[in-house]
Amino acid sequence: MSNTAAEMMDAIFDVAGDTLPPGYPFALWQALVCHAPVLASEQSVGVIPLRTTVSDEGMLLPKRAKLTLRLPAALTTQVATLSGLHLEIEGNALRLGNLKFRPIQAYPTLHAHLVNTDEDEVSFINSVSAQLAELNINAKLICGMRNQLASATRTISGFSLVIHDLKPDASLRLQYNGLGADRNFGCGIFVPHKAITDLD
Repeated sequence: MSNTAAEMMDAIFDVAGDTLPPGYPFALWQALVCHAPVLASEQSVGVIPLRTTVSDEGMLLPKRAKLTLRLPAALTTQVATLSGLHLEIEGNALRLGNLKFRPIQAYPTLHAHLVNTDEDEVSFINSVSAQLAELNINAKLICGMRNQLASATRTISGFSLVIHDLKPDASLRLQYNGLGADRNFGCGIFVPHKAITDLD
């Protein structure tokens, strides 16, 4: 994406379900695209990772879980058709409930759970710094732990990342653009982060 990215919105669905498999983002994306093919035509669309708890049964969903899609504002009408659908995620049921749209707001500190890269930490930081410069973003970086997202057929590796001391326009630009590939699997998407010491 570029420095002149289209305006983005967050589409937030109430969701109901019990558990999901650890590598659920791959199957979740396939299910979403099956019902709303327009999502696959927009490279900027991202799926913000669900808040889950690890257990022996899989990834437990909280009672008030939310599924958030970050997408161009022009897609809001098409995405509304997803509300009320029952998705099957590798044998696990996930129901999409009420939908609301939320404009993206500027925050001085943002966090991405996983930014896709095969580089070591030093090279990764240099690469991120170069990408931020291209976006005309001047801010400070804190690289967190190396994380993995894995399913039976694919593995994505990278680092968690906090970017702080962002000016309002830069914060919006970073949230609109994201960093790196695989936004549809939850990678490189930035959300508000209150504690820069929490990098898991």
